[in-house]
Amino acid sequence: MFSISPTLDAFFTRLDQERDLFSVRIPPKTEAQRLADGLFELLFPINESDHYPAAVRYGHLRSDLFKLLSELLAGRNDISVLADRFFEQLPEIHQQLLEDAAAILQFDPAATCMEEVVATYPGFYAIANYRIANLLHRLGVPLLPRVFSEYVHGKTGIDIHPSATIGRSFFIDHGTGVVIGATAVIGNQVKIYQGVTLGALQVDKSLANTKRHPTIEDNCVLYANCTILGGKTIVGHDTVVGGNAWLTESVPPFSIVVHQSQVKVRTRAFDEPINFVI
Repeated sequence: MFSISPTLDAFFTRLDQERDLFSVRIPPKTEAQRLADGLFELLFPINESDHYPAAVRYGHLRSDLFKLLSELLAGRNDISVLADRFFEQLPEIHQQLLEDAAAILQFDPAATCMEEVVATYPGFYAIANYRIANLLHRLGVPLLPRVFSEYVHGKTGIDIHPSATIGRSFFIDHGTGVVIGATAVIGNQVKIYQGVTLGALQVDKSLANTKRHPTIEDNCVLYANCTILGGKTIVGHDTVVGGNAWLTESVPPFSIVVHQSQVKVRTRAFDEPINFVI
């Protein structure tokens, strides 16, 4: 046996009291992450060790979702209906994801087949989980969509808020460092490369219920490490935003936005500038 000091005993009592004050229960991360993986594998059964028919796997996953929703929405009597509404919309999510995978296969020269895209591409994995989390968000499920998105963020380095609006045939290449904010709107057939940020100009809490992130219209290409900020910023359709560009104002359709690099040729020995010192 071990003893607890009076200080620790008082501290643990306070933690128990604070836990009881939470207005929304936090879903168990392990169970939520297992559900996220299971839903992906239901749509794309790439695990050769799982030989159960899709209908059987659906039954297990519905049970898991129902359990999590029951904990999150304790006291509601429509949880079974909510779970059914989620699964009834999965065929449409699957169709959208097939279009996303086809876009990656079409535009990435390194992609050799759809199976490679589905099984190995972090961009596709992040898009798939975004579309699942976004469906949960649109159904009014609290917290669980964020648990899904942060799980994928940790695995891929791609951070897509589940409330963002993203159109069809979406393409993320490489993906590490991509950030897509909560109120971002992305049209159809948009291509995004690693390090792209669709963010807010301000992070004031009073702006929580306003559109803080940009709108990217159809057929745009956003190259690596470009940053586009602001809820009023609209990138017109068929625009190309070059790598490292910084954009806080709207641009019309068919624009080309570039970051201008400066090259200086040395005529003498290199003197290290002070701002190069780490």
